[in-house]
Amino acid sequence: AGQIVGRKARCQAREEGGAVNKLVCSLALALLAMPALAAEPEYATLRMEIDIARPAPEVWAKVGKYCDISVWFNNLDCKITSGDGGIGTVRVLAGGRVAEILVAQTELSYGYTQPARMGEFYNLYHGFMEARPVTAQSSKVIYTLMLDVSDKTDQAAKDADLARRRTMFEGALKKMKEISEGK
Repeated sequence: AGQIVGRKARCQAREEGGAVNKLVCSLALALLAMPALAAEPEYATLRMEIDIARPAPEVWAKVGKYCDISVWFNNLDCKITSGDGGIGTVRVLAGGRVAEILVAQTELSYGYTQPARMGEFYNLYHGFMEARPVTAQSSKVIYTLMLDVSDKTDQAAKDADLARRRTMFEGALKKMKEISEGK
């Protein structure tokens, strides 16, 4: 608030310079106030998992490459547009409508985020997928999503959005199980 007050005083001093300065100052003040008008973030986490009757390294070899999403997520098209498969690699999905950047990676897991898009609400979307060993011959795949749902109009809309995402990703987990177990 102190920053806005200081800038307001400087803008008032410039208003004597004419209509253009007045317009520029008004726009600058409006932009500074915008974050104060935004809703508080409301982060939601969806954690889903499925047991697989195969060792984790074997599962990861079948479903864990960054563009394997095209096999286990409804034949979604995937293209690596930059990077070598390590952290910083960018994949583009759905004909370019979705970009995802690899931000974390281990031998049996990866995490990604979707970047902000000009003119759209930024939900800070992150996903994390892991093949976790359970025994020497079994594992589970854990898929976690985290996003800000504060742009939804009410709790029913938030719940519906999360339920839709859960349904999609639980379907993907079932497909990973089929691929990994060879069924």
